[in-house]
Amino acid sequence: MSNQSLNLLEKRAALSLASVFAFRMLGLFMLMPVLAIYGQSLEHVSPMWIGLAIGAYGLTQALLQIPMGWLSDKFGRKPIIVVGLLIFAFGSVIAALADSIYWVTVGRALQGMGAIASALLALAADLSRDEQRPKVMAVIGMCIGLSFAFAMLLGPMVAASFGISGVFWLTAILALCGIGIILFVVPSAVNKAPKGDTIATLSDIRKLSRHPQLLRLDLGVMLLHLSLTTLFVVLPGQLIADGLSADVHWKLYIPVLLLAFVLMAPLMIIAIRKQKEKQTFLAAIGLLIISSFSLLLWANSVIGIAVCMLLYFIAFNFLEATMPALVSRIAPASQKGSAMGVFSSGQFFGAFLGGILGGYIAQYSEVNAVFAAVACVGVIWLFIAWRMQIPPKSKIISLITELSDPQQAEVVADKLVALPGVIEAIVVSEENRSYLKIDDKQFDLNQAKQVLGLH
Repeated sequence: MSNQSLNLLEKRAALSLASVFAFRMLGLFMLMPVLAIYGQSLEHVSPMWIGLAIGAYGLTQALLQIPMGWLSDKFGRKPIIVVGLLIFAFGSVIAALADSIYWVTVGRALQGMGAIASALLALAADLSRDEQRPKVMAVIGMCIGLSFAFAMLLGPMVAASFGISGVFWLTAILALCGIGIILFVVPSAVNKAPKGDTIATLSDIRKLSRHPQLLRLDLGVMLLHLSLTTLFVVLPGQLIADGLSADVHWKLYIPVLLLAFVLMAPLMIIAIRKQKEKQTFLAAIGLLIISSFSLLLWANSVIGIAVCMLLYFIAFNFLEATMPALVSRIAPASQKGSAMGVFSSGQFFGAFLGGILGGYIAQYSEVNAVFAAVACVGVIWLFIAWRMQIPPKSKIISLITELSDPQQAEVVADKLVALPGVIEAIVVSEENRSYLKIDDKQFDLNQAKQVLGLH
């Protein structure tokens, strides 16, 4: 089988795991455009509690994602993923049966406790070869992005026909479908991916928390999702105030999201081909700020909101696609799993903080104050990102390394880092693994295998 393409096992793993990710994220995202509207019939509802209900899953996700990853190391990937999906389904049922916003919030928190993202990614790593792992992860990432667009379509349509409870029942059904896919479609792991590619460790997290460039990205993704959740606490209600009935909100969301995907391409081209990655990154943050400030002027018009959200999602899509790749490039070669775990936790924690911020401001001030707050969040992020350093393009691979003596590790690392195209080399004797950060254009895999005595 050629190393240049996915084999049948990897294709099956990529598509099946991507569908589980998509089902789960679809269930989470569907609530965002509808709870502020259809949740008004719930007991004890208030803008603050709407925000808490939208963001509650983010807190439990952020807290439990890394522990669930550790459990999958100990008890196996599939059992932990199934348990996580059952917890997610149970939370969905609790929220579907709720007649008060309090119980909806409890259900959302339970949904978040089914924090299976790290275990799913670890299983994807287990089922793919080193050189094909980035392709498998790319397929999963693309499906997560598409699930947001589908959620903007399905959420308003389902809620218009079946209410908020209908959205939660559909979410529970999708979770059960995910369990079926895990048990009967996803291949069983045939190899164990190195820890550096999968699960975060406490010692690594301590080191990474002191890494200034990674910290900028962790704070950045937190602020990005904070802004998204904050906006959706008030945006659906503002659309209704402007004369767009709730059952047709999808007619605004879908064209805006699709057009934003298309218009994101020029930013990607400039960043990659013109080697202007930092400039386009900062420009995208600037576009977030402009779109949020523009809502202060144009929020009284459906067309105005559509234009502002188009600008917002062009920037959002670009940043959402760019940051994980930057994390992978910046992270130390043996700590990619830990770096991505911290990054993902920041993403979910941002969603929680956004729900609180949007709900608090909406309850005690005007809608325009929420838009102004989102713009201020963008300004803070721009200040944080201004001194960001973009590393040269690289790829991380890991190779089996049998050492007769742990003292050999440093000698082998020195030999590896001297090879053309090797940017960084770390040999971890406890794992019998070498982690290499490489420049694909210069690196020769056969040379590295010769150094390690592999054939």
